[in-house]
Amino acid sequence: MNRVLLSAQIIERQALRYTPAGLPALDLVLQHESELTEAQQHRKVKLDIKAVALGSIAQALNKQEVGVTIGLVGFLGAPRNGRGVLLHITELNDIV
Repeated sequence: MNRVLLSAQIIERQALRYTPAGLPALDLVLQHESELTEAQQHRKVKLDIKAVALGSIAQALNKQEVGVTIGLVGFLGAPRNGRGVLLHITELNDIV
């Protein structure tokens, strides 16, 4: 299974673009910070991840204020250049 639940802030947002099929697309960089427990030890986690959203989700994220924490659902894939990881955002969620 490839499903990601993440709370993050938009730290970079490119201009809204359109795919050859006419779908709105938005490229983003997200930042996540949290404290988790791993092997009975508290750990601070901070990461930046590239992301992409399509359709109505792209339009909604294009209106989202930069720096505000939002809940996201998606899956991981490879970017076009094949290096690293790209989060494909499929849903916006309330933060619990």
